[in-house]
Amino acid sequence: MLLADIVSPETRSRMMSGIRGRNTRPELVVRSALHARGFRFRLHVSDLPGKPDLVFPKHRAVIQVHGCFWHRHGCAKTTTPSTNVEFWETKFRQNIERDMKTEANLEKLGWRFALIWECALGKKAEATLIDRVEEFLLDPSIRRFEWPPRLAE
Repeated sequence: MLLADIVSPETRSRMMSGIRGRNTRPELVVRSALHARGFRFRLHVSDLPGKPDLVFPKHRAVIQVHGCFWHRHGCAKTTTPSTNVEFWETKFRQNIERDMKTEANLEKLGWRFALIWECALGKKAEATLIDRVEEFLLDPSIRRFEWPPRLAE
């Protein structure tokens, strides 16, 4: 879906440059909820592929918290800017390819992988989501967890 931009290119550039890659609001919500349940983890471990958001060495598991816009979940937050479309399509394709490679490399190293999408973190969904993540962490037979599942674009 293409949306017309409602701000000037200079303002949009300033806004986009302020977007962080770590310690985002969705990531902080997940970290806080899991920490409150007694889980301890490391953050952005640089010697693992993709520097996962949360690393649980005890459970041999990692969690990535992805923004729906940047990583192309397919939900309502997955919009495409109407200006410089070719740039954005290339950027999004590279993000998806990098994500797939990162997940495959973590799997080869024996890590279990969980992916939480930003749209799953509404107030009503958080407790249920954290219950499911806890189940993933405590059950080593669950190799991969994604919530909600990726939607077709």
